[in-house]
Amino acid sequence: MRGLGTRTVQYQQNVAASLGLYNNDYISVDILREKGPITAGELSKLTGLATGSVTALIDRLEKIGYVRRQNDPGDRRKVIIVPEYENKEEVYNTYIPLHDAMIELASSYTEEELAFISQFLGKASSVLEDQIQRLSSASNQTSSS
Repeated sequence: MRGLGTRTVQYQQNVAASLGLYNNDYISVDILREKGPITAGELSKLTGLATGSVTALIDRLEKIGYVRRQNDPGDRRKVIIVPEYENKEEVYNTYIPLHDAMIELASSYTEEELAFISQFLGKASSVLEDQIQRLSSASNQTSSS
């Protein structure tokens, strides 16, 4: 798992570089892909970046058309960050080779094996999320002491 994690981070850094993004920008784009539209404050919490850094990050992503700001219909004081990059040709072209290779890999397993693998990966993601929260909480307690 640790090796897979390392390869995933390396892949992520290379994708960011190929798209001309900073790694934190790319991480934020990926978070938005997973979570959907969220506020800048939520993005700040999820990335661990200060709110000022998130504002600059959103400005950069908005400038290249990867996100757009939208007023929160429930609270006019808030702005929601909406992902817009999924239809970008450069994003599609960057991911299609990985997608194709993963489809080929998945086709070498039975439906039952794929169900088991999917279950494991879902549970592993939950474990990682718990550990991220644990580390984030410990870091916040240390920095506020």
